[in-house]
Amino acid sequence: MADERGSLVSCGPHGNAESSDGSGSDARLALVGSPNSGKTTLFNALTGLRAKTGNYPGVTVARYEGRTQVGEHNVLVEDLPGTYSLDAISPDEQIVSDVLDPDDVATETPDGLVVTLDATTLRRSLGMLAQVLSADLPVCVVLTFTDELIRRQGGVDVDAFARAVGVPVVAVVGGRRREIGALRDLLPHPGDWLTPAVVPPTDTREVTAWIESVLTASKYTLPRIDDRTRRIDAVLLHPVWGTIVFFATMFAFFQVIFTVAAPLQDYVQQFFDFLAGQVSEHVDTGWLASFLGDAMIGGVGGVLVFLPQIALLFILIALLEGVGYMARAAFLMDKIMSTAGLEGRAFVALLSSLACAIPGIMATRTLPSTRDRLATMMAAPLMTCSARLPVYILLTGLLVSSSDRVGPFGAQGVIMFALYIGGAVSAMATAWLFSKIGRGTGPLLPFYMEMPPYRLPSVRSMALSVWDACRGFVRKVGVIILLTTAALWLLLNLPVRGDADFRAAGIDPNDDSATSSYVIEHSAGAAVGKFIAPVFEPLGFDWRINIGILASLSARETFVATLGQVGAAENPDDPGNALEQMRVTEGAREGEPLFTAPVLAALMVFFLYALQCMSTIGVMRRESGTWKWPAIAFGYMFVLAWVMAFAAHTVVAAVI
Repeated sequence: MADERGSLVSCGPHGNAESSDGSGSDARLALVGSPNSGKTTLFNALTGLRAKTGNYPGVTVARYEGRTQVGEHNVLVEDLPGTYSLDAISPDEQIVSDVLDPDDVATETPDGLVVTLDATTLRRSLGMLAQVLSADLPVCVVLTFTDELIRRQGGVDVDAFARAVGVPVVAVVGGRRREIGALRDLLPHPGDWLTPAVVPPTDTREVTAWIESVLTASKYTLPRIDDRTRRIDAVLLHPVWGTIVFFATMFAFFQVIFTVAAPLQDYVQQFFDFLAGQVSEHVDTGWLASFLGDAMIGGVGGVLVFLPQIALLFILIALLEGVGYMARAAFLMDKIMSTAGLEGRAFVALLSSLACAIPGIMATRTLPSTRDRLATMMAAPLMTCSARLPVYILLTGLLVSSSDRVGPFGAQGVIMFALYIGGAVSAMATAWLFSKIGRGTGPLLPFYMEMPPYRLPSVRSMALSVWDACRGFVRKVGVIILLTTAALWLLLNLPVRGDADFRAAGIDPNDDSATSSYVIEHSAGAAVGKFIAPVFEPLGFDWRINIGILASLSARETFVATLGQVGAAENPDDPGNALEQMRVTEGAREGEPLFTAPVLAALMVFFLYALQCMSTIGVMRRESGTWKWPAIAFGYMFVLAWVMAFAAHTVVAAVI
């Protein structure tokens, strides 16, 4: 190749793609490709939608759709799950096979297929291309990572490659707009695309020969082994050093979350304090000021104050994904997963649950074994999701101050790391138990996972991933938590009390703090909390904590909002300090501090194990096809949460 970079350009009949009749009819296209081939990045570049990208199999386990405008044409683009073959052995791979099968009436067959092939692993990728070309649908090929191929001293003649496979081929690097333009010109009319004169063979030996002929014709030169990747992997994939690095990375992960996000959290808190002050100053109607200040600003703001930690959490996850470390972590964890009777793909699902159990449960579709899918599904909610983060931050802040240290490390970060490790260990134990229960329900199938080279992650891709996570968190606050906190305010302020009630109780009606405490302690919410008190009394919880736990069934974060309302009622000027000073109002512990170390330990452990998310239960019902397993999950996790919280309360009380 005389001009290396000149050969890596778009080719094929990609004119203006106008049909002979000049019509602007829409086309439906599907993106097909293996994991790590740049398929979802291409989808984002074409449609502008926020689809998550990742460097390991199993991230995209469902179909994503978006539209792209090409001149007058509106093209629908569908992002199919990543797959190495059309011989489906798992539900997500079956999706691809079903979509490409014209005889499958349950799924709509696309008008054409856009196949992404990683230029650095072209020999392996061509096997799937041969299968796709046999589907009797128009095909366009997008070669990705051609810049990396050149950097590693490999090469391919793109024009010759297009002639060899008989379909249009476009080389695209990282979704660059100028190269995407050449591809976009092809999209509106897939019926005009060139088709191969001879369909590739289906026999394995003949397919191998076809692959070799295509590589020879396209002057393909294998890229050199990336020495940098090899040297780094010698450490990160080492059974001893790699494991040490993994746990050190995770430990530093949580130290950074607290160290960096703390100042930002203070700014957010000051903003909501300012809003609450404005309400108190300008709203004269007592009940309205209480509703706006305590329920809306106090409740919702009490959760949004943790947005910096949430954002930083997802920035670090996106960074580790983008550089290629997550695939190495999956490799290291494969042996550990085997002790739980699972295989490496289950780690992907459990890892996804660190963000939210819902995508983790959906990611079980990547598992070919019914037994493994069920075991992983039942274990996923035990992984410490981001919804627990606001609760943990609140409780650890009550237990230890930000200045407390464990050796050279912040005490809050150490506690958070222990909680995450506890969730992971518990998830593994649960997966082992359910894999034993479901033994014999499916065959042991091979596990294949590719180690991507280390790459600098795309800033745009990381930004979109973090934006999606934060937007989802804010949306939950704006809908679920807003409605829940409004309902809680009603429960905590009804029935309405007048001056006569306050005087009868010996309270000055002008004492706002005393009247607020009286109202909340004699409210409908307090009655509910006291009704279930016998269940939680052994854990040291009182009725105020009980209503927070009940509220958290809608979303875990509402526990923070509930305590925020309670604290604001007792001390509107400093709700956080009110929680620290809160006392038990009745029973054997009357007059003692409510949030003692044993109670805080029991609360953290309870939230570690309890399934307090109706959305997760709904997704589990959809994925399992029955209410049986969600009911079992909710029941066993509640019992486990109560027992472990009781044990934590007992042990901590004995120690101190």
